[in-house]
Amino acid sequence: MRSFILTGLQIAALIALSRLADAAVRFLHLPVPGSIVGIGLLFVLLRFRIVRPQWVERGAKWLIAEMLLFFIPAAVGIVQYKQLVVTSGFRIAATILLSTLAVMLCAGWIGERMTGRQRREGKTSS
Repeated sequence: MRSFILTGLQIAALIALSRLADAAVRFLHLPVPGSIVGIGLLFVLLRFRIVRPQWVERGAKWLIAEMLLFFIPAAVGIVQYKQLVVTSGFRIAATILLSTLAVMLCAGWIGERMTGRQRREGKTSS
C-alpha cells in the first residue's frame, strides 16, 4: 500500500511540474511547448540535486510503462479524419516513420558519445 501511495504522489509531483511549466510558457509567451520546458526544468532540478532521482523514479517508471494508454485516444481520434487520411495518409505515415527513425538515430549517437566519454574518463569498467 505504501508503494502505491508513493507512486501516486510522485506522479502527482510530475504532473504539478508539467502544469507549472505550461503556466510559465503561457505567462512568458515562450515559443516552445510547456512539456519541453518541464523536461528541462526537471533536468536542472535533478542535475543540481534539488530533486533526487528516487523522489520521482517510481512515478516516472509507471508513466513510461503505461505510455501506450495515453496514446490510444489520439489513435482512435484519427477515425474522425477519414478524408485527411485518404488524401495525406502516406505523407503522414512517412513523416512519422522518418521522425521516429531520426529520434532513434540521434538517441543512439548521443548514447554512444556519452558512453565513449565515460570510458575515456575512466567512469565505466568494461
